[in-house]
Amino acid sequence: MLKLQGEHIYLRALEPKDLDFLYELENNTDIWEISGTVTPYAKHVLQFYLDNAHRDIYEVKQLRLCICDYNKRVLGLIDLFDFDPKNRRAGMGIVVLDSAQRNKGIGTEAINLLMKYAFSVLDLRQLYANVMEDNLASIHVFEKLGFERVGTKKDWIFFNGEYKNEILFQKIVN
Repeated sequence: MLKLQGEHIYLRALEPKDLDFLYELENNTDIWEISGTVTPYAKHVLQFYLDNAHRDIYEVKQLRLCICDYNKRVLGLIDLFDFDPKNRRAGMGIVVLDSAQRNKGIGTEAINLLMKYAFSVLDLRQLYANVMEDNLASIHVFEKLGFERVGTKKDWIFFNGEYKNEILFQKIVN
């Protein structure tokens, strides 16, 4: 049986107790550039989202999991989105909220766990990730994990008055 547990972290479903963490994350303007957020989220909106987070990936085409350390502290979120079982693919996104927790292998471990789940349990053939061109840490992680850089989306993200390129990464298993 596949477990969503690694050496330093584990992945789990969103729970009602995650409201404050979700509120902090979604309203952190430092990550709005990668999340596409343009306005703050009210707690009641996030509560509604949490109340519906139990819905099946085949229905909502998304799976969002908390990245937790073994002290049961939530460090970030990792997602599968645009889940397409017919074509056996999905997008992948990750955010570690506290910048002091970044570059410590948490993202690598979380992505590895979700990849194993996606390829073995969901029977996907490919995953893709969209990474801002200046996000060198994420580029390094995805390349280290065998994702191939397959294209650049020019002037894809408009944020703080400027356009930025986004790199498309893809990992295909046979």
